[in-house]
Amino acid sequence: MTAYRPNPFRPTMPLRVSSQPHTLLKTPAIRSALLPRAVPGLVVFGAVYTVVSYVRSQLRNESNTLNRVFSQQNTPSVMEKRKERYLIETEGDPRKTIYNVLNW
Repeated sequence: MTAYRPNPFRPTMPLRVSSQPHTLLKTPAIRSALLPRAVPGLVVFGAVYTVVSYVRSQLRNESNTLNRVFSQQNTPSVMEKRKERYLIETEGDPRKTIYNVLNW
């Protein structure tokens, strides 16, 4: 039984004939190897960008909707009742406490 020995005259990179018929120069296939590595990265980047854009637009729409609803509800008479109910004069405004993380 003989051990496998690689051919010492085998090139390390695949070579191909140039596309121009008048030259017989052999060029390494480096450019063709770059495309398969770049395409998956571009696809992932495009997918992530699309998802982030969609989520951002949905959050913006929801925020605008809630702003419209609260602007209709926050009339001066409603704010006076709120001050009485939540004891804002003595306890402080709960919307401005450290625990109100969503309002930051």
